[in-house]
Amino acid sequence: MRLRNVTNARNALEQHPDLIILDPSKHRGRWQELFDNDKPMYLEIGMGKGQFICGMAQKLPDINFLGLEKYDSVALRALQKIIAAPCPNAMLIRGEAENLPNYFSPGEIGRIYLNFSDPWPRKCHIKRRLTHSNFMDKYKNILITDGEIHLKTDNKQFFEFTLQHLNECGMKFDHISLDLHSQEPVDNVRTEYEDSKSAVGALIYRLVCRFG
Repeated sequence: MRLRNVTNARNALEQHPDLIILDPSKHRGRWQELFDNDKPMYLEIGMGKGQFICGMAQKLPDINFLGLEKYDSVALRALQKIIAAPCPNAMLIRGEAENLPNYFSPGEIGRIYLNFSDPWPRKCHIKRRLTHSNFMDKYKNILITDGEIHLKTDNKQFFEFTLQHLNECGMKFDHISLDLHSQEPVDNVRTEYEDSKSAVGALIYRLVCRFG
């Protein structure tokens, strides 16, 4: 999917330090101080335009939600959603998944969401996939014991790779769906991309897993 660059996006993000963190390493081990409570924290990696994290924050007010996004222009769209519909239990982060251990202390995150991550279909890019063992090691480091990873994708090859790879990593699967929307759970919050793909009949795959 081509990203449309927004002129002066970084400047716009800098105007809202209370809603989006541009230097997350400064808050490592102290994220709950920003929320001023000790509620569990769930992290979405690659939040896109923010529909999911905003929806989840509204649905689960007793959870603190963090949305991580690497592109300024995309993060700005999510920021605009939170400004339009304030969510006191949601905060955004401008950062990259590769640096998660620099952003969070061990056991600081209760759950991770991977929604429609880039499948990186070429074999030469396999290590860039967010379900590769390189990233799984980072997730294990920041998750609480028995912390879950929730994944959704419309890419069958990426899903099959993920199932096989996570099984080899010793992950325990709590849920696997090959057609999420055929009997869509009432608690499913869709992303913008999920809405668009479902509208043209694409299958949505989902899994929930945790480290054994």
